[in-house]
Amino acid sequence: MLAPMPGDWRRALAVVAHPDDLEYGCAAAVAVWTAEGREVSYLLATRGEAGIDGLTPEKAAPLRECEQRAGAAAVGVSSVEFLDHADGVVEYGPRLRRDITAAIRRHRPELLITLNFDDTWPGGIAWNTPDHRAVGRATLDAAADAGNRWIFPGVGGEPWDGVRWMAVAATASPTHAVDVTAGLERGVRSLLEHRAYIEALTDEDPQAYARAFVEDAVRQEADRFGGRPAVTFRLYTR
Repeated sequence: MLAPMPGDWRRALAVVAHPDDLEYGCAAAVAVWTAEGREVSYLLATRGEAGIDGLTPEKAAPLRECEQRAGAAAVGVSSVEFLDHADGVVEYGPRLRRDITAAIRRHRPELLITLNFDDTWPGGIAWNTPDHRAVGRATLDAAADAGNRWIFPGVGGEPWDGVRWMAVAATASPTHAVDVTAGLERGVRSLLEHRAYIEALTDEDPQAYARAFVEDAVRQEADRFGGRPAVTFRLYTR
């Protein structure tokens, strides 16, 4: 059985590689948290400019940024920042850690959220992307960097050693979950805001696609969480 996510926090920062990563991963949980009065901010390493085959990066980037801001707003998130690393070739290393460290020091979250950075997606067959692996690992490392005044000194403001938990969505080995009954509809709307991306991805009706994806994902976890639709996380503590 999965344990409930901790509830004694006020601020969270979600760090992912691309527009739509959070909408496919955990937006319904974000909707629950913001409705409870918690503050959640989004940080994206790229603008997703390489994500639509039929659009050049120059045209895709502003479109996907707009869709991401709309998707965030659907679940109560108004703070959305982009780091402008190159989509598809994000590199793990000091530059990425520094940029995420700066954001952690600015936002001062207690909860840090990222997406699956394992080699594969749940099921062990579908290979994960280099961007997800790089950003996820850099995010967890930056939690410690942000609290050390001698690592990236002066970047982002004063050191912040207040990250208490690091939650990884969409993994094959979750430990905790959030009941998203109250956030399910907003989670669907959040994913549906990525209409141009969905239309490039599939011939299905975007609304039917978004609803099926979100509902299937949360309901398949219900057996491990008391029969309740759930977004799951692998939780690390500091």
